[in-house]
Amino acid sequence: MKKLSSILLALIMALSLCACGASGAGAAASDAGSGDGKVNIKVGFICLHDENSTYDLNFINGAKEACKNLGIEPIIKVNIPEGQECYDAACELADAGCSFIFADSFGHEDYMIEAAKEYPDIQFSHATGTKAHTENLPNFHNAFASIYEGRYLAGIVAGMKLKEMIDSGQITPEEAKIGYVGAFTYAEVISGYTSFFLGARSVVPTATMEVTFTGSWYDETAEKEGATKLIQDGCVLISQHADSMGAPTACENAGVPDISYNGSTEAACPNTFLVSSRIDWAPYFEYAIKATANKEAYDTDWTGTIETGSVALTDLGKSVAPGTKEALEEAKKKLQDGSLHVFDTSTFTVEGKELTTYMADVDTDPDYKGDHEAIKDGYFDESGKGMRSAPYFDLQIDGISLLDTAF
Repeated sequence: MKKLSSILLALIMALSLCACGASGAGAAASDAGSGDGKVNIKVGFICLHDENSTYDLNFINGAKEACKNLGIEPIIKVNIPEGQECYDAACELADAGCSFIFADSFGHEDYMIEAAKEYPDIQFSHATGTKAHTENLPNFHNAFASIYEGRYLAGIVAGMKLKEMIDSGQITPEEAKIGYVGAFTYAEVISGYTSFFLGARSVVPTATMEVTFTGSWYDETAEKEGATKLIQDGCVLISQHADSMGAPTACENAGVPDISYNGSTEAACPNTFLVSSRIDWAPYFEYAIKATANKEAYDTDWTGTIETGSVALTDLGKSVAPGTKEALEEAKKKLQDGSLHVFDTSTFTVEGKELTTYMADVDTDPDYKGDHEAIKDGYFDESGKGMRSAPYFDLQIDGISLLDTAF
């Protein structure tokens, strides 16, 4: 009888533990849902601007897509400056019950780190940041993508258009000058315009480029003025790393081909739009939110790729050069199989010399001192394994002239 009572007691305790689901695997299964890919947590997003910014709109669309796939509704805070307001917004989302909180702008990082320290049981993630791999906070993450590959592909579209203009006699090979409107002289912008330029030069070796800076991620007037200045200076094609419709509008008004960033501008600029490269954030959001729901560890520094669907191009505009689609498909295949590297050191020089070694500032410090060898097997290893996800290519290569570098 005593033995039977012990068996019954053990059975009751086992059933109670199964029903409880208060911690461990039981809690993870409860958060994750019923195995249909849905989750049951709150998630929050912090955006520097609102839907009027192509940059922020791209994040907002990615958040909505991921959350729709996961069966949840995102809480999105917009127009949050890169200051104490970001910390306040993160705390408000945490107090509202969010288990995963994401911020989209470079200057948000320190405030997200502050919030992560305040709420150790909540996962905080940040785009374009540089400090997650050195902060050693288990609940703070950085994420980006190898968008330099997307920029390179967009550069090929530009190169094909320049070649068409040369072949038709519209310009000479020496007049193949590209203009580029950048926000700041950060590595992210430098990496972007350099990879774009190298893509264009892979088609038209005589191409050169001028870059002007606005000192703001979103300033429609300054971006329009910058593009107009470049056009007046003889640039026959314009691209950008800035977030408004300023530059595309200037191009449409002047009839100059344009390659935008973060989303198609074809509806507003049907005669000049060629293509746009962008990061598709939905794959990362699904990955990180699922891991959070399942109480699983996930990458401190995550880099999306073409393979993960994170590096994307929009549909081509109606005025692209013949053969552009085929050229893109060939280059994309080579990027994926590793036979093509964007920053192949044999394709560019710095002060007339080919690069054989370079210490990149990966572990960002106040002096921006180089700390990691970035040249690997004949190419600059941007966002490389064991490095960080955010760009650190900050070299000024020959063929590119910089204007207005006070930013």
